[in-house]
Amino acid sequence: MATEVRVPSLGESVTEATVATWFKKLGDAVAVDDMLCELETDKVTVEVHAPVAGRLDEIVAPEGTTVGVAALLAQIGAAGAAPAKLNEGAAAKASAKEGKMIDVMVPALGESVSEATVSTWFRKVGDTVAQDEMLCELETDKVSVEVPAPAAGVLTAIIAPEGTTVAASARLATISEGEGAGTPVPAQSQTSGEQVPSAGPTEVKVAAPAKDVEDAPAAKKAMAEAGISRDAVTGTGRDGRVMKEDVAKAVAAPAAAVPAPVAAAPRAPVPASDAAREERVKMTRLRQTIARRLKEAQNTAAMLTTYNEVDMSGIMGLRNEYKDMFEKKHGVKLGFMSFFVKACTHALKEVPEVNAEIDGTDVVYKNYVHMGVAVGTPSGLVVPVVRDADQMGFAAIEKKIAELGLRARDGKLSMAEMQGGSFTISNGGVYGSLMSSPILNPPQSGILGMHKIQDRPVVVAGQIVIRPMMYLALSYDHRIVDGKGAVTFLVRVKEALEDPRRLLMDL
Repeated sequence: MATEVRVPSLGESVTEATVATWFKKLGDAVAVDDMLCELETDKVTVEVHAPVAGRLDEIVAPEGTTVGVAALLAQIGAAGAAPAKLNEGAAAKASAKEGKMIDVMVPALGESVSEATVSTWFRKVGDTVAQDEMLCELETDKVSVEVPAPAAGVLTAIIAPEGTTVAASARLATISEGEGAGTPVPAQSQTSGEQVPSAGPTEVKVAAPAKDVEDAPAAKKAMAEAGISRDAVTGTGRDGRVMKEDVAKAVAAPAAAVPAPVAAAPRAPVPASDAAREERVKMTRLRQTIARRLKEAQNTAAMLTTYNEVDMSGIMGLRNEYKDMFEKKHGVKLGFMSFFVKACTHALKEVPEVNAEIDGTDVVYKNYVHMGVAVGTPSGLVVPVVRDADQMGFAAIEKKIAELGLRARDGKLSMAEMQGGSFTISNGGVYGSLMSSPILNPPQSGILGMHKIQDRPVVVAGQIVIRPMMYLALSYDHRIVDGKGAVTFLVRVKEALEDPRRLLMDL
């Protein structure tokens, strides 16, 4: 009969811990009081010892798992018994007091997306959760993915804490199904009088304060054996603790055959008084991807920008005249973006190289317009795509942009909705930008920047008048688009916007 090894008492007000290091592996023979693993909390480090002699049959909570008080860590069987596979059936097993265990898995992330990062846990170990309640949020290179609870019950273990990179279909947590199920079991059952197997003798050591984080003992031993300093290792554990695998990576790094990328210039020294008032936050995967792609665009494309200005009075007058009728008939407001999309699709037909892309030594001309519309979100800039925008009317464009914009702000865009764009429009004017040079969205060859509408004096028919003017900026890849083509494109957009009747007559 197997003996359970459970999380011991962690101290007053401490309700959860992280499994830092396993000192025994599956199938190892253990003696009474052998140290099996080490747990870490914000306050203390706890060593868990074997309560009986035998063989380590099952490790339920691997390194990095967040566990609650009295949660099951492992099982020790008789010395002659065959060991189980690591974690196999752990979620399906349940004690009489725990109920059925349900795995929380990484959901489908979209085509070609193989991993994600756990950005936020909205529930902690021991919380009662309802079915479909949001447990955590994952971040991929493009989208945020919400993970709902597959069943009602109690969150008994968090296997992938915040900051963990997980593969598609990986296990994130476990839920003990049923009302009140999975509540941490005390050392002595008060209802039946049955004795719960003790987790064995424990040794509690007070850890260093948060500003002086205590590294895992196994990591300290590994650093001493390898002869490397603590400064040479980057910790990935809680609060920057160095774990055993971090030391292994640091030792292997100098021997890597692949040359490391050129590092950014080191940060200038900061006075201690200023450092104490700073906050360091890891970049999200979305922000890292934005940074990488924008820098790639600068490094690979021969990027140039040409400018013009457009008198918006024609569009504004047309919009004011028909906006109420438009909204009543189509159920959506008539904005400026549909005019810009239509103007660009007309201009792209005349200057098709702006809608093309370079593929090696080939130029790929596209006989369609998939219009990317840049949208600012709390997580960063995303570019959902209005497909076949050249075949859509004003109402269809406005409805699609409104739908994609809402989904972008809610973090619910799919990968498919942000791929395949052939040209992009970015509206910095909504934030008050008067003039800017947009960066290409590779592999596209053109991007139009809209800006703030501002009343300015202009000369019309020899008279100085006040008109609502907007600066337009077209950034383009000079490898494929010549200056003549770029200027022609922007002039055609200007003409269509200043005389919207041209759009209706396909001129």
